[in-house]
Amino acid sequence: MKLGGKWTKRKWVAYTIATCSAVILYMVLSNLSNILSGFNAVYGYIKPVVSGIIVAYIFNPLANVFYDKVFKKIKSERVRWNMSVAFTLIVIILAAVLLFVALLPQIIGSAMIFGNNVEGYVDTLQKMLRDFEQNDTTGLLSGELNKLAGITDKILAYISDYFSKNMGNVVTTSANIGKGVFDAVIAFILAIYLLLDKNRLKSALSKFSALLMKPETHKNAGLFIDRCNSILIRYISFDIIDGIIVGIVNFIFMTCAGMPYSTLISVIVGLTNLAPTFGPIVGCVIGAFILVLVIPWQAMAFIIFTIVLQTIDGYILKPRLFGGSLGVSPLMILISIIVGGRLFGVAGILLAIPFAAIIDFVWKDYVLKKLEERHSKRYNI
Repeated sequence: MKLGGKWTKRKWVAYTIATCSAVILYMVLSNLSNILSGFNAVYGYIKPVVSGIIVAYIFNPLANVFYDKVFKKIKSERVRWNMSVAFTLIVIILAAVLLFVALLPQIIGSAMIFGNNVEGYVDTLQKMLRDFEQNDTTGLLSGELNKLAGITDKILAYISDYFSKNMGNVVTTSANIGKGVFDAVIAFILAIYLLLDKNRLKSALSKFSALLMKPETHKNAGLFIDRCNSILIRYISFDIIDGIIVGIVNFIFMTCAGMPYSTLISVIVGLTNLAPTFGPIVGCVIGAFILVLVIPWQAMAFIIFTIVLQTIDGYILKPRLFGGSLGVSPLMILISIIVGGRLFGVAGILLAIPFAAIIDFVWKDYVLKKLEERHSKRYNI
């Protein structure tokens, strides 16, 4: 049988391709765990490099500020950029030192005090529940209060059992922490070199992509990457600022109200606020759980204040910070959180909103426009 130019239109070709695709898909799904294990093994070797690229990407906006605003009078672009990178590193290191010196000891101290007193807090809470049950003349809440007291017993027993069984893993955990610190140092050093050679690397990648693409495609790809970069940088920067503001406001409220563990809880609230949708809920639950063991009525005040704070943050602060550039539907954000969390863990959850914004503008600016162009050509509009 001769294969002419139209052989690809024959039915048996389509059936063969569909069958082979189905077999390949079945094999991939059947061995998905092995494939993922292979990717994880490869990623383990290149993790410091990937981390270095991420660190350089996060530091780059601050370096650009120094380059465009502070050292703009320096004529030599290389000297100007090197000075910008150097001052960026100085600012980052000073901020880290300030964080460790001023904040970390208080966090560790509060966590240790809470851990040492958690059993007493649980006993106090159980005593309060029993007293409340005795004073309940109606008897309507007695069963529920007994259940709640039993839950606190189970929680305390679980915590004690967990630490007693996992004490043998201290050496392994310490080794993993040491490896993580070593990888972080390597990533930080790589980030410095990547920042210093940023312009040369960008030029090399641009020339390489120009060889592979048509001029128009290369131009459109550059515009697409620039817009994605703008969305990611804007979101990361303002999300961090938003988390810091929420944490500081929470600390001021708890300090003025005389609540315990204000530093520890405020740091938790600020960090969890970085995650969209579910983050503030997690921070509120953790903070309320800590307070309910110490002074229960303060836990209720903390919950009410968190609801008010998150309402102000969601409807006033975030819209002013982010503007309309990240406006996407709540459904798309929720889907992005679920998919991103399943695929990339915590990083996928934290970056769910910018990913949703990128998907949204790709759909509107590329897919819909292409469909409209085809529709116009078909009907000669």
